[in-house]
Amino acid sequence: MNKILLIIQREYLTRVRKRSFLLTTFLIPLLFIGMYATIFYVALHNDEPVTTVYVVDESGQIANRLTNTDHLAFVQSTQSAEQQKKNLEKEKEENHAVLLLIPANIHETQTVELYDTEKKGIQTLRTIEAKLNDILKVDALKAAGIDLQTLTNLQTDVTIKSKQLTVEGEKDSSVGAAIGVSFGLSILIYLSLFLYGNQVMRGVIEEKSNRVIEVVISSVKPFQLMLGKIIGIGLVGVTQFILWIFLSVSFMGAISAVMLGSNEGLAITTSPATNTEQSIHPTNTEENSKIQSVLESIKTIDYGPILGCFLLYFIGGYLLYSALFAMVGSAVDSETETQQFMLPIIMPLLFTYMLSFSVLVNNPHGSLAFWLSIIPFTSPIGMLVRIPFGVPMWQLVLSITLLIIGFIGTTYIAARIYRVGILMYGKKASYRELIKWFKYKG
Repeated sequence: MNKILLIIQREYLTRVRKRSFLLTTFLIPLLFIGMYATIFYVALHNDEPVTTVYVVDESGQIANRLTNTDHLAFVQSTQSAEQQKKNLEKEKEENHAVLLLIPANIHETQTVELYDTEKKGIQTLRTIEAKLNDILKVDALKAAGIDLQTLTNLQTDVTIKSKQLTVEGEKDSSVGAAIGVSFGLSILIYLSLFLYGNQVMRGVIEEKSNRVIEVVISSVKPFQLMLGKIIGIGLVGVTQFILWIFLSVSFMGAISAVMLGSNEGLAITTSPATNTEQSIHPTNTEENSKIQSVLESIKTIDYGPILGCFLLYFIGGYLLYSALFAMVGSAVDSETETQQFMLPIIMPLLFTYMLSFSVLVNNPHGSLAFWLSIIPFTSPIGMLVRIPFGVPMWQLVLSITLLIIGFIGTTYIAARIYRVGILMYGKKASYRELIKWFKYKG
């Protein structure tokens, strides 16, 4: 036991004292939060140039009703369509302009043509489409004898406020926030298992290629060496995650305060639409209020149990997969030879990871989601995707129990192959050879 503790101490301290560990631990939360803060700031202060939309209206009913936006300026052209096309070609380097050709039978065809010298962003096209749709809708309502103002007053906007019934009573919940947390956890656990599992494999390959392993196993048993290496690197991962959580929570508190302040400023400076046609779509005030809604939904997540389960499944999944990575590292002489063994290992995780973005979040309590959260090779991702949606305690206990049993089983198999593989040099391993190594006695 003392020898295992010494190996754990060596693996842990060697990596924690590295400058790269300190840099990644403190910089990654700053980089991620800084990235999201930058995205948020750019979205609010987007200095997109104003695009001039020259309108050739053959119907004579649309052009004078198109209203300008922050990024679009509609100009009714007095020239023919062909002449306007030539002007656009001449001025393409000096002017951000497009030509909107509205046919005379626009109400029947509901199709227009947009000419430009460079492809515009999707938002430009959607804005023009929305404005044209609003105008045609108003005309259609008038033709049907429907009072537009009355219809506008009758429009409804239902908001669902989710409530979860628990033994403690009712509590707020948010499906959107749960999906966001599920995506984040599935990505994080997927990357972390490979990151730290690969560290185990590379460490074994490096010691084996340098022949250091021959000296080490003269003092410790192969199983002790493998277990010490796995636990030591795992503790490095746990330490890093705990620091990331602490730093991220601290930084996110400051970012949330800034977001709330920015949202209040936007609400004060933004005025509602006064045009009946513009009122068909949400005003800027309504759109900005979504920021407040997002922040409120974030508060509905019970982060304590989620973070606790994340650490449990990270540790369990890491111990299970790192044993397999150590086995692969002992069977090869270089990283280039690991490819043939990696695919069967990563397939369960990759399969669950891909399904987490579709099937699991849409039906988190279905049969497929249940089995993926129970099977040890898929539960680190499958269960973490389900947890924000609420999981019965018996399923959680069963999943963790099977994960522990799976770790013990894979460690036993990996250790029997590891004890032989670390002393094999120059012989290309195959699955048949791995089976022979597992059966060796002694």
